[in-house]
Amino acid sequence: MPELPEVETVRRGLAPVMEGVRIAKADVRRPDLRWPFPPRMADRLTGATVLRLRRRSKYILADLDTGETLLVHLGMSGRMLVSGVSGRQMPGQFHHSHPAPEKHDHVVLDMDGGARVTFNDARRFGAMDLMDTASAELHPLLAVLGPEPLGNAFDGPMLAAALKDRRTPIKAALLDQRIVAGLGNIYVCEVLFRAGISPKRQAGRIATSRCEALVPIIREVLSDAIEAGGSSLRDHRQTDGELGYFQHSFKVYGREGGACVTPGCSATIRRIVQSGRSSFYCPSCQR
Repeated sequence: MPELPEVETVRRGLAPVMEGVRIAKADVRRPDLRWPFPPRMADRLTGATVLRLRRRSKYILADLDTGETLLVHLGMSGRMLVSGVSGRQMPGQFHHSHPAPEKHDHVVLDMDGGARVTFNDARRFGAMDLMDTASAELHPLLAVLGPEPLGNAFDGPMLAAALKDRRTPIKAALLDQRIVAGLGNIYVCEVLFRAGISPKRQAGRIATSRCEALVPIIREVLSDAIEAGGSSLRDHRQTDGELGYFQHSFKVYGREGGACVTPGCSATIRRIVQSGRSSFYCPSCQR
């Protein structure tokens, strides 16, 4: 499932062709994805101008001039692809050429000027919804979310307070979207390696000083991944169809049995299963 860096990469790719641009036509080609689409979604989107494109956790939010916000979740395999754009460095120039529709192109937005945004989702675990912009944060999918890891509200004291007395492993705690929003399995593994913290360590036993050090590492890993266009392990694509490249920088994720990259460390990367998910770590560097 796309995590924060992949979703932010998609948001950044969509912004040049969507922000400040009117949706000339919305084509909704099926009644549902993971859940039913909202009533009359195509009619409500057609003619609306996108005022702002933002991200909350793993959701893309498009604020419209109609007073509604379009919520998009990519699910397991969702992609939002842009066509009709002349080049990556010239997002405002269009050539009006679009690929032939594919089987899993479920929602198509034709923008004023000729760009097309296509939501493709082979597994159909993605979702779209429309809600009042003024009360968007009260949407059931958003109301339960904790602070953004790249935002000012997320800091060492806040994280220490959230982890206090928790008996769950730190890996599970950082995956809890109520504690911090947007972190997923890949990046928590990478964060804990850089922080030298074992994924098995009890969250409530992480000292405040280590929480203070953990916050900038979380931000560093996420920023590095965004800069690389996210991680493409199976389905993730940037809006121009290109792969992300952060998977080439993994230090532990997916490297079971490989040598630890820390100079002087002779250990090999191990994999354990925690709450049904694989955790990769170095037993020597992470305590």
